[in-house]
Amino acid sequence: MTVLWTAAEAAAATNGQATQPFAVTGISIDTRTLQKNDLFVALSAARDGHDFVAEALRKGAGAALVSRRPEGVAPNAPLLIVADVLEGLRALARAARARSKACVVGVTGSVGKTSTKEMLAHVLGRQGVVHAAEKSFNNHWGVPLTLARLPQQADFAVIEIGMNHPGEIAPLAQLADLDAALITTVAAAHLEAFDSVDAIAHEKAAIFSGLRPAGLAVINADLPTRQILSQAADAARARIVWFGGSACADFRMTNARLTETATVVSAHCGGEAILFKLGCVGRHFAMNALGVLAVVQDFGVDMAVAAADLAQWQPPDGRGRRETIVLDQVEDHLRFDLIDDAFNANPASMAAALAVLAAASPKDGLGRHRTGRRIAILGDMLELGRDEAALHAEIVHNPAMASVQRVHCVGPRMQYLWQALPRAQRGEWAPTADALAARAAHLADAGDVVLVKGSKGSHVSRVANALRGLGKVLADQGDGLTESGAVKRSATKNALGGATQEARMKER
Repeated sequence: MTVLWTAAEAAAATNGQATQPFAVTGISIDTRTLQKNDLFVALSAARDGHDFVAEALRKGAGAALVSRRPEGVAPNAPLLIVADVLEGLRALARAARARSKACVVGVTGSVGKTSTKEMLAHVLGRQGVVHAAEKSFNNHWGVPLTLARLPQQADFAVIEIGMNHPGEIAPLAQLADLDAALITTVAAAHLEAFDSVDAIAHEKAAIFSGLRPAGLAVINADLPTRQILSQAADAARARIVWFGGSACADFRMTNARLTETATVVSAHCGGEAILFKLGCVGRHFAMNALGVLAVVQDFGVDMAVAAADLAQWQPPDGRGRRETIVLDQVEDHLRFDLIDDAFNANPASMAAALAVLAAASPKDGLGRHRTGRRIAILGDMLELGRDEAALHAEIVHNPAMASVQRVHCVGPRMQYLWQALPRAQRGEWAPTADALAARAAHLADAGDVVLVKGSKGSHVSRVANALRGLGKVLADQGDGLTESGAVKRSATKNALGGATQEARMKER
């Protein structure tokens, strides 16, 4: 594998001291996923990462980034000793960005950051070497980790930048030194830490402070807060490209037709009419695809090829991916569809998910009920502040709810919706996801389409896993269904102690 950092390069970048020469091919903060010749970064979270350096070296780490020599480590162990480990990681990130010739785009937004990041990585990766953030690595350690891993030969890099408190985005965007920045949307999320949606918009707009001179700002033209975003882009002397359904949008959607397995989009992009297909269902995905194409065009990538490649893109796990659950191995027509959107939730993303469910077509004549149903299983939306009760109850008025036959609810906040539902639509309510997961066999039937949606902290994904456990899972890969086998989720121990890095990372 290609060397990512030598001891001399890493020491120069961090102003640290290398105890001996080394050459590492990757960077890890987790002994569970560490690969041979990785640089193990001894971050501290639930536990001090220094406690795991000896284990990392035994597992084949090429070196460890530390602030002191840990106990139990051999005198000749390959270490890079710095004053502060997190700041050392940031220093590696700055150095990696400085030596890179890649076009770097940052993505933020209240909804759709990770899926848009993955969409960008998909289309850019078809036409060059792309480096992208793993999963939702978008916070104070996730962004520098992504940048520090940036290979010198990369043509493109896609950085996801999140926040849940004021003042988080600007330093991360500036660290990334962006060529382009894309804001998917601004909506009511993390209201526990912000006074208003306008305050959220100001924080999201801080991503433009990380743009290089004459960098590209890609902004959703349909947002009520668009003026706040455009003022920030102007202050950064950015070039602005608008996307959305508004007449002023440079990349303007004229129609989005939702089918059972795809979204067919008509748009005007840079004055030219185009037609493309997404291999998943969702108007919100289609809208963000226009922002993706705006970045692609600016980076000099063939936009026609990128638009065609969108047909093979699928959302990441837990963000709207559609699966088919076959209930009977012999009578395999006895199946239902699962839309797993359980990674996160706020009012805007809840509305988008319900629109996808409303566009789905259940199948009649298959199950106990003989009539296929649209079923929503909804978990608490977290971090909504003092208006959380009203924001949950208001879901009942969403137009898409008229197409939903049964709604099951999880958590104390979602009980406000459950109480507001008409009796004919009201399903089960459970205080915890585990309690409802135990009822999985009673929640869905052959012919149904089932949406599972909620904030990660509501653990409603456990209900999705229980539904998968009812049969064999077929995943929709855009060009057909393929067997994905049993899905297992477990929280395992790792270098920082407790659950996996993904589970421990605070939701963005």
